[in-house]
Amino acid sequence: MKVLLVGSGGREHAMAWKLAQSEKLTELFIAPGNAGTSAVGTNVDIGVDDHDDLVKFALDQNIDLAVVAPDQPIVDGLGDLLRDAGVTTFSPSAAAARIEGSKIWSDNLMTKYGIPTAESEPFSDSGSAMEYGRTKPEGTLVVKADGLAAGKGVIIPETYDELDSAITGMIDHGAFGESSSSILLAERMTGPEASVFAFVDGEHVSAEIASCDYKRVGEGDVGLNTGGMGSYGPPEFWTQELAARVRTEILEPAAKALVAENSSFSGVLYAGLMITEAGPKIIEFNCRLGDPETQILMPMLDSDFLEICLAVAENRLSESTVEWSSQPHTFVVAVSEGYPGSYDTGVEISGIDSAEAHGVVFHAGTAIKDDALVTSGGRVLGVTGNGDTIKDARDAAYTGIAEISFEGMKFRRDIAERAIQD
Repeated sequence: MKVLLVGSGGREHAMAWKLAQSEKLTELFIAPGNAGTSAVGTNVDIGVDDHDDLVKFALDQNIDLAVVAPDQPIVDGLGDLLRDAGVTTFSPSAAAARIEGSKIWSDNLMTKYGIPTAESEPFSDSGSAMEYGRTKPEGTLVVKADGLAAGKGVIIPETYDELDSAITGMIDHGAFGESSSSILLAERMTGPEASVFAFVDGEHVSAEIASCDYKRVGEGDVGLNTGGMGSYGPPEFWTQELAARVRTEILEPAAKALVAENSSFSGVLYAGLMITEAGPKIIEFNCRLGDPETQILMPMLDSDFLEICLAVAENRLSESTVEWSSQPHTFVVAVSEGYPGSYDTGVEISGIDSAEAHGVVFHAGTAIKDDALVTSGGRVLGVTGNGDTIKDARDAAYTGIAEISFEGMKFRRDIAERAIQD
């Protein structure tokens, strides 16, 4: 089979790496890809927003399966365009992707169908939002941009002044552009967080898998939000009982709700959870695989990823079996100095071969320049380690990342640390 994978980050390198292991694969194209994906397939110089060019390429190359990975093209309807052109495609529809593309729409869906989540109120006027904020105790609300904001559209203010600043910054000053012209003020929940993923085809939900990720740039979860600094799984607090509750109270009801709203979901459903004292509750839904979670999920997927994507795209997931490994995995991300603010690119990277003796290196912001591997983004690459215990997996990842170097390289040193403390 000839496969086209749309995307360019670490998630896409992990997906390409897994697709390349399928015996069904004959040729893999990645648009636009990165230096890592070029080792397992052919990079194509078409951006993820160039929808017409992507459809034309798929038709010209007689692509058997297109896989759309990033959130923006999914929400913008690239999957619909490809399907309308006759290309078998693994991607939710734009209608189904509203579960991520609009937090207000998603919150209304959960409220209507009784899916457990935080108490929330939508606003498009900053004055009304600030007035509502004063009816709640200080430090008990979270401010969420309604639309996509590259994983950074959530602010957790500690004081009323910080709350007001977040509200006006989003609504009045366009902190996240049109994405924050409307916002959701949500109850601040407490408890451990988990990211849970399952393949979904209409009302059919595959076996799920849970992981934990790290969004803040600094150790101890301080500093600005990022696209993700690392992940590990399975979580130390994850149990069969908890998994069963998440499945019956959240995943399956969400799939059925989307069908009932004429927005049947086809793809990967990502449930971002808070495990509260009252049980698991949704922080947010996403309509695709997560980054940096995919960099451990793909190594933990025992089934043929290409076959699963094809089964979902052909509405026959119920005939397939999705199996996940329970072996612990840890992924550590290396970023450019200054990230998530401004940073330099074109910095030469060394030590990849040595790192691969300890784990799998997944590229994100990398490129080839004058036959040298260089940085091309803020999140540059990462190493996934595995082992019999989470400590073994963590040690492997950190041993691997220590072999890699580039000027200004930074990484958190506490990924999965909480999972091995007595």
